[in-house]
This record gives sequence, structure tokens and C-alpha cells, in this order.
Amino acid sequence: MNHKPTLRDRKKEATACALAEAAFELALERGLDGFVVDDVVQRAGYSKRTFANYFSCKEEAVATAAVTVSKGDDEYEELIAGLPQDTAPLDILYHLMKMQITAGFLRRLRQFVSLSGRYPTLEPYILSVFRRVQMSAQEVLEHFAKGRYPEGYTHLLAGAVYGAFVPILEGSLNVLLPGETESENAEAITFDQYLNSIFAYLRKGF
Repeated sequence: MNHKPTLRDRKKEATACALAEAAFELALERGLDGFVVDDVVQRAGYSKRTFANYFSCKEEAVATAAVTVSKGDDEYEELIAGLPQDTAPLDILYHLMKMQITAGFLRRLRQFVSLSGRYPTLEPYILSVFRRVQMSAQEVLEHFAKGRYPEGYTHLLAGAVYGAFVPILEGSLNVLLPGETESENAEAITFDQYLNSIFAYLRKGF
């Protein structure tokens, strides 16, 4: 895991999050073409120079906001501390997914994918958004495994698990998000059912 963030680190993170959130809100409200960086900094309460210290453009800020609802290091550390040392990597990932993939998290990512479909300048950031989500879990997995598995194993495992969630975000699979009820979509399977089916395939084979 990374070193514990200092107060300075937390302040910088808070600034970046505030700017990214303002950009994301404006993108949802007005569309990506309906605002400029000046609008972002005015809403967030920072200067344009501060924005430039964190983001190269409004698209990058919007993409960053798509993953700002993920868990922090303290919560990952707490999860690891509660698991037996011989827990299999696949089971660690299962617990990580249950903790990380919340209703708000998935909705935010779905909103970003939807925005990307309407505004091509966001498309180059889709892969980086998915990658950041995967890497946060992979880092935890590697820390827990502590060299007990061949190099590349955790990369392959995390890639397989997180790759299975792309169809949900794109809307090509009929899966209820956490917190949604079957009355909203009677033909959909629940998120837990989909999650359990993914891990059943990975444990038993296809």
C-alpha cells in the first residue's frame, strides 16, 4: 500500500476533488460543450491557475470525478486486517468488489460512460477511468499476497474481474445496481447475482 497521506496530501486531494466534482456537475447539467474552465473554478471556489495545477483540461477533470467516490486507504487497510492470512486472492477480490462497487460508484461511472458516448473528447479517458478503479484493487491484492504468487498473477486476476463490469457500465447487460429494486426492471438480475456468477465462473471454470 502507499504511504499514509500527510495533511498536505489530503488538502491537495480535497482541492482536486472539488474541482473535478464541479466539472462533473456542470457536464451533467449543461453538457460538455455548455461550460468552460472559468465556470468550473467559479463553482468550486478556486482560481484558474489552481485548476491548471491539477488538470490539463475540463475533460480530465470530469473523468477524475468519475472515480472520486471510491474507498480510501484506511478502509482497505481495515478490510485486509480482518481477513485470514491464507485468504485466496480471488476471495480478496470478492470482498474488495463488495466494498468498492456501491450504488453511487456504479451510477457515477455509468453517467461518465453516457457522457462519453455523447462527447467524443471524453472517450480517450474511459480506459484511464477503468484502469484507476482496477489499480486501486490490484494494489491491495498485491500487498496482501506479499509475493506468494507468480509475477503477473494479480494483474491477470484483477483484469478478469474488473473487465467483467464494463458491460454493466455500458448498459449492455440488464443488471440492477445496488439499491435498485426488481419493480424498476422485472427482467433484470440483481448486482449480487451477477457478482456471484462472475466469481463462480472464475472459481470453477467456464
